[in-house]
Amino acid sequence: MADAKIVVIIAILALFQISCAAAARQHGKPGASDAVDLDLPGGMRHKQHGKPSPSSQRSSGGGTPAVMTVNGFKRGEDGGDPSACDGHFHSDGDLIVALSSRWFAHGHRCHKKIRITSKGNGRTVEAQVVDECDSSHGCHNNIVDSSPAVWKALGLDTDVGEVPVTWSDA
Repeated sequence: MADAKIVVIIAILALFQISCAAAARQHGKPGASDAVDLDLPGGMRHKQHGKPSPSSQRSSGGGTPAVMTVNGFKRGEDGGDPSACDGHFHSDGDLIVALSSRWFAHGHRCHKKIRITSKGNGRTVEAQVVDECDSSHGCHNNIVDSSPAVWKALGLDTDVGEVPVTWSDA
């Protein structure tokens, strides 16, 4: 008799959870139906929630949380070697980034644009992925390493060094 009561309670809880999730989706709240899975090489997956924000100067900041750092992509600057995507150095005036290894995904995002949003001021910019911030050589796995032009477009001071951002595929 006690086993039957437990089964009934579990069934009621499961139905309640399903109905709450359906109601949230119907009212436009983020949920399982809003998630997009991206299959990446090597069995990695990236889950992006919500609808991408427009390419405006201000955004709600949805996306994958990250730490943005500043990097020079010119010969002789911080980045060191030519960019992994094209073997070239780039101008600090270009809107470009290097992504941590797991997000770079063996070059899967080369030459693609990502949308970066400052958590501090809500400003958004699109930048092109040109390099990898190699996690096997000291780069943390949550880094968007960006050119000074990206910082400028977001209205940020490069002397700060690191800022919290979110990013998503553009």
